[in-house]
Amino acid sequence: MSEYASAEIRRLVWSGFYDAPAVREIVLEEIFQPGEVDPDWVEQQIDAEFARKLEVERAWPLVTDCDKLDRAFDELNDNGIIALHNAGYTQDDGIEDVTEVYQELGGEDSSVEGYCFYHGQDLERAVDGEGLLLTFGDILGNDTKGEEIGERIVEALHRHGLAVTWSGTIAERIELPEIEWRRRYVA
Repeated sequence: MSEYASAEIRRLVWSGFYDAPAVREIVLEEIFQPGEVDPDWVEQQIDAEFARKLEVERAWPLVTDCDKLDRAFDELNDNGIIALHNAGYTQDDGIEDVTEVYQELGGEDSSVEGYCFYHGQDLERAVDGEGLLLTFGDILGNDTKGEEIGERIVEALHRHGLAVTWSGTIAERIELPEIEWRRRYVA
């Protein structure tokens, strides 16, 4: 159990999306049931993992692959493609998040043409060094337009210096096979 808990804590800390209280809450309230793990041990593990990450961050380049991904997603968001980081935990969750943002932006009255996201399971793979998969498509579900959206996403990722693998079809997700997951946590 402690090995699994340690792995989950490591992934959450190194994802760069959560502070210590959020990691604690996720571990103690979402991943494990009350009494399955010792809260004091969890707290110690979280503190130790943040300390390790902070030490390693000092050697990271000024601009990381995560910074490049942020810039590509900013560009996509500015150009009619909803691009979301860490959108839920599954593809269904990510689609729900995209739908919510689409509605907030005005739905059919907006200039949104497509979407792109990765979810929590994708993030875990990236943190573990297994690349990052992106879900994408046309906001209204047209496959041909979805492939055009995919091309625009790949072009943006390339412009920002990220290696991309994609078959060119809507049937396969876009992959960033070489991404080094180095996201600094900023409060």
